[in-house]
Amino acid sequence: MKRLYTIIGILVAVVIIALVGNQLSQRSNSTKPTVGILQLMSHPSLNQIHKGVITGLKEEGYVNGKNIKIDFQNAENDQSNLKSMAEKFKNENAKVTIGITTQAVQALANASSKTPIVMGAVSDPVGSGIVKSLKHTGNNVTGVQHVEPVAQQAKLIRTLLPNVKTIGVIYNAGDDAATGEVKLFQSLMEKQGITVKTYTITSTNDIDQVSANMASEVEAVYVPTDNTVAAGIQTLLKNTDSANVPVFGSVQSMIKSGAVATYSISQYDMGVLTGKMAGQILKGKKPSAMPVQHVKTGHYYINTTAAKKFNITIPQSILKSAKKDGVIYK
Repeated sequence: MKRLYTIIGILVAVVIIALVGNQLSQRSNSTKPTVGILQLMSHPSLNQIHKGVITGLKEEGYVNGKNIKIDFQNAENDQSNLKSMAEKFKNENAKVTIGITTQAVQALANASSKTPIVMGAVSDPVGSGIVKSLKHTGNNVTGVQHVEPVAQQAKLIRTLLPNVKTIGVIYNAGDDAATGEVKLFQSLMEKQGITVKTYTITSTNDIDQVSANMASEVEAVYVPTDNTVAAGIQTLLKNTDSANVPVFGSVQSMIKSGAVATYSISQYDMGVLTGKMAGQILKGKKPSAMPVQHVKTGHYYINTTAAKKFNITIPQSILKSAKKDGVIYK
């Protein structure tokens, strides 16, 4: 009987210790400042930004569960989710919030004009009405602008396809970032005597038919920074491969998927810079006093298998640079 009582006593003690430990853990978490991260949807490029944010926070001395509580929310490309998730951050008094994509930042800004907001790679912060200017944002928002080196991307295509005369561009006309890049790309190429044909979509459901039509009318394809096309990149590549038309992307994930090449800003690097700016706000800086920043150095991303498929020769100088600072996919 004594042995039974001893066992019962031990079990009771274990339960009490567990309950007390859980309460202490909850109390500890409640005292940590909350960092809310709102991401538009799951996608390799956006996931890389998120990963970089965590690293950037760590470099500023902030680690989830140690001295901050990270509340990560993924809207899965649903506008109503963006709104409710942004409201959630407001209700839990997040110390700082981070929006990955323009739509996510806009949802955060609509939810609160007081909570500090850090943009994670927004292409046109001023044009989208998020901030008044890049140097003086004038509100509770700052962060990282996504500035792709479109001129270098255009130059790379001309280098790899010196005889190309007609290039197709597919993008979502409702995406401000993509629209701006398309206008610049078209201007640069047409100055070189190259015809640029544009093809617009409104959702991933349009990609199959539009890309099939495009592939029958052009010699090559350029894809700007566009989340919709990026989400359906395999459908695009299926049609362009069938028509023997090479695709050149604007971001790393497109090259990994099977596009030929690009010279692009690292999504991860943008995330790191975003995380570091959030960390500085946690230390007391005001968003209105922090100019919008952007990553200045790009890298080559090359898919040698895709290049061989279209008999495209990659100069050794570019391969060497990609091997050193970028990525070569084989």
